[in-house]
Order: sequence, then structure tokens, then C-alpha cells
Amino acid sequence: MKIDLNGNVIEEQKAVVSVYDHGFLYGMGLFETFRTYGGRPFLLEWHLERLAAGCRELDIRYVPDPDGLQVRIRRLLEANALTDAYFRLTVTAGTDILGLPAEPYKHPTEILYVKSLPPVNSSVYSSGKPLQLLELRRNSPEGTIRHKSLHYMNNILAKQELRRYPWAAQAEGLLLDAQGFLSEGIVSNVFFVRGGELHTPSAETGLLPGITRRYVMTIAREIGLSVSEGLYRWEGLTGADEVFLTNSIQEIVPVTGLFDREGNAHTVGDGTAGPVTARLLSRYRNICS
Repeated sequence: MKIDLNGNVIEEQKAVVSVYDHGFLYGMGLFETFRTYGGRPFLLEWHLERLAAGCRELDIRYVPDPDGLQVRIRRLLEANALTDAYFRLTVTAGTDILGLPAEPYKHPTEILYVKSLPPVNSSVYSSGKPLQLLELRRNSPEGTIRHKSLHYMNNILAKQELRRYPWAAQAEGLLLDAQGFLSEGIVSNVFFVRGGELHTPSAETGLLPGITRRYVMTIAREIGLSVSEGLYRWEGLTGADEVFLTNSIQEIVPVTGLFDREGNAHTVGDGTAGPVTARLLSRYRNICS
């Protein structure tokens, strides 16, 4: 696969960064994942807005170039003979001293990765997938809010825990915050519907404010749904009419089963995608196409 390193298309095996890059040394870097539809990156402006805000907080002097990035995306699609793809844009702090920096990071490293989109399992959008409650808690953000940073140990440890539950094949893992409130999935944000109202955990639980999360809240309000962000317990999900997950690659995925840490199962609704979830997914895809 060919990727883009600092604006140059290169074979992935030949792409290298310095061992003194502070992304490698200290995890100082951010990334965004998104996909294309018909060759066009979806919600790219929102992704770059979040990336730029994070870089300002980390004092990384990075200014996104949306038009230039569009060209680079098209170039990578063509170079890899892909019509659409999964993209990850990573910005690291760049090379600096061995030790904590005394000045802003002025020469960031920029990498645009690409890979084929995962096969579409259309049945998951109707029959849904399970959600497994995890023991590991969502760690607190390093700064004012959680950024999509290179500090990913919490997520990786959560993924390792998920593998310990034999009944949770194909499940997403659910993290609570330190106070026991619902936070987010390992690679997703969580929503639930109760009494015709849409709910999602608040950013104060330490979750990553996902771009798809933001977009789903927008389109939900456009179709007249009441949307609330708050502090919710596990019982909020077990008592919900519908539950679904969001991320930029999988879009909107219904959750039709819940597992606690002892393996006790709870069916959400009638075990299929609920009407609100289906309506939001239909509108999402209509806009994408």
C-alpha cells in the first residue's frame, strides 16, 4: 500500500520517522480517521477543525490545508487503485530534543495512511451487535477534553479485556468513567433511546467527542428528536428501547444485546434495529451518497 508522508506518496515499507520524534518519544501527536464516499472524504472540515484545536492545545504549529488534503486523498486513491477507502491523518510533534521541550513544536510530521474499507456486513445493521460492559474504567483526559491522541493504552487494555469474555464474540466493549457513569465504547460513541428521546453520555465522562457522534446529534435534531447529553448508569442501557454505536467507519450500528461482566445477557428491544436507529441510519446514508 502507498501512503503519504509529509506530502510525498511513498511505499509504506519505506516510510520512516525519527526516533527523536516526540510522537514516538512522548505520544505527542493527534490523528483523525475518516472515510470517503464516491471519492469524497465525509465531514473532512469537522475532522480538521478538531485536529487543529488539539494541535493548538499541544502547542504543535500545524495549520490544516483542506484543499491540499483533498488532492492528496485523491492521489492516494488513484495510487492504490481504490474507489473509496479508510483514511487516517496523523500529525506528530516532530523531531525535538530528548527531554521536555522549551518551545512550541514548529516542524510537525504529517502522515496520511490509507487502507481498504472493511467488508460490509449488511446484517449487522438490522440484527445489530452486542455490547460488553468492561471492568477497566475510562481514564481521565490529559488536558481539558479528550483529544484523539497517540496515547491509546487505555483503549488497547480495554480491547485485551474484551478478549477475556468468551461469550462476547463480535461485541464492542463499553467503558465507564471513574464514577461509574457510561462513557464510550473502545472505538465508538454510545447512544440510547428511551421514550422517544435520544441520549448520549456527556463529554465530562472523559469520552472522545466523536465527529459521527456530533453529526448524529445534528441530524437527530433536524428530524425533530430531543437529544440530551448527561450522566447515565448501566441501567440506562438495560432500560432503553434502543441502543446504537457510532464511529466514522462503521457509521451507525444497532446494539441488540448487552452483557455484564458475569456474562448475563439482556436483549435490547425486540433484538433488531429499532425505528429511531433505522431512521437515523437511513438519513445518514442518504446524505453520504
